[in-house]
Amino acid sequence: MQKSNSNAVGNTFYQKVGNLFYALAMSDGSVHSKEIDKLKSLVREKWLPLDDIEDEYGTDAAFQVEIVFDWLLENEKKSAECFTDFTEFYKEHTGVFSDEVKALIFETANAIAYSFSGKNKAELIVLGKLQLLFQSEETK
Repeated sequence: MQKSNSNAVGNTFYQKVGNLFYALAMSDGSVHSKEIDKLKSLVREKWLPLDDIEDEYGTDAAFQVEIVFDWLLENEKKSAECFTDFTEFYKEHTGVFSDEVKALIFETANAIAYSFSGKNKAELIVLGKLQLLFQSEETK
């Protein structure tokens, strides 16, 4: 993500990315511990170095991905609702989503989907919708 974005948009960005990853993991009706483990390792490995945006507590905002994911899981939110939340944010803030960020989102989503017994049909559908979303904005 570009470092010029405000912290408020940056925090919301990471929260909505958490919505997306939860939507993917929950798309088959359950979230497996291997999916959670993969998400947490990728946040630390790939997302923390992305920018220097901090939340209101001075913590790297990338941790919002995990925090929101955990909250959604605890509150048993529906996959489709969370995907819609991400989609709406994406359409309103396309400038935040550089090619690098979109590639990282797709890389992370694929890794989460593959982490437990490979990709299933429900996860493939979400990945397909994500790819179409990213492509539709590129053609505008």
